Amino acid sequence: MAKRDFYEVLGVPKNASDEDIKKSYRKLAMKHHPDRNQGEAGKAAEEKFKEAKEAYEMLSDPQKRAAYDQHGHAGVDPNMRGGAEGYGGFAEAFGDIFGDMFGQQRGRAGGGRQVFRGNDLSYAMEVTLEEAARGKDAQIRIPSWDACETCKGSGAKPGTQVKTCGTCSGSGSVQMRQGFFSVQQTCPTCRGAGKVIPEPCMACHGQGKVKKQKTLEVKIPAGIDGGMRIRSTGNGEPGTNGGPAGDLYIEIRLKKHDIFERDGDDLHCSVPISMVTAALGGEIDVPTLDGKAAIDIPEGTQTGKQFRLRGKGIKGVRASYPGDLYCHISVETPVKLTEHQRKLLRELDESLRKGGSKHSPSGDSWTDRLKSFFS
Repeated sequence: MAKRDFYEVLGVPKNASDEDIKKSYRKLAMKHHPDRNQGEAGKAAEEKFKEAKEAYEMLSDPQKRAAYDQHGHAGVDPNMRGGAEGYGGFAEAFGDIFGDMFGQQRGRAGGGRQVFRGNDLSYAMEVTLEEAARGKDAQIRIPSWDACETCKGSGAKPGTQVKTCGTCSGSGSVQMRQGFFSVQQTCPTCRGAGKVIPEPCMACHGQGKVKKQKTLEVKIPAGIDGGMRIRSTGNGEPGTNGGPAGDLYIEIRLKKHDIFERDGDDLHCSVPISMVTAALGGEIDVPTLDGKAAIDIPEGTQTGKQFRLRGKGIKGVRASYPGDLYCHISVETPVKLTEHQRKLLRELDESLRKGGSKHSPSGDSWTDRLKSFFS
């Protein structure tokens, strides 16, 4: 199969600048890289990746580009392969792609040293349902780092000096070449610091800092729920070589409530009532987060009956209005009866039996289902 025009492969005009060619190649390489495409689609992507790579190798080299512009594919000798330098910045562009693809979180500090972002920290905070509903201001104790007073933050034993790393000459990184690839790695001797400490400080073990505790003010927003996290920027572990500190994530855990169960922005509670109230009906008081509320119990209320109080739930962090409160009725059976009370209940039961099924809404259907089951 005849090769496509290199400019067509990269999607640039013939008068494109070197920067435009490089940008186009980086975009195509990231899109079709084999690590980003798996399965059947990965085979086609791999071919496109190789095609774009070859086009960039030729057009990024001024001499090869001039030969290609004049004679086309015949003007470029495919057997001419050199090191990274022979490809007019191909290794540089490819290195940039890897940096974009894998999101390296490191950079350079003054003097060329590598800097690293500090690790994030996690803190679990228990709050009551009321605190979650209304919000609160809290104080927490978290680990922090202060400069070592013994070595004044240098990490070296008093009276000694920090020395420049001889492996990387203070740059914090070393380069390894293989073919046309040039890979930059963290210096194994100084681990990116660019310096070594022959005699570490005994107080901080050469870190130049010591761990302490600090108090942090935290604002818990109203409506927060269990499992949600609050991010406190810059309160994680400190970075290395002057890198930025990580973040602190405060994970909210909801304490078990004696009355309510939370379901999103709604609340649920079980309301016990006497069999007399269930039979005769009446008004009862039920608890809410804002105090008491009254509900009317109709005659003949059964266990499991649900009453909904609109707006008596919790207004979530992102909600525009509060949820509801669901009261689930539980009819209590009386216990520890006196003989007189037993006699009254037997008389009541006899009277109800004489009345037939009208006093027992589920009795007849249950009896019919039993007969059908056993027959």
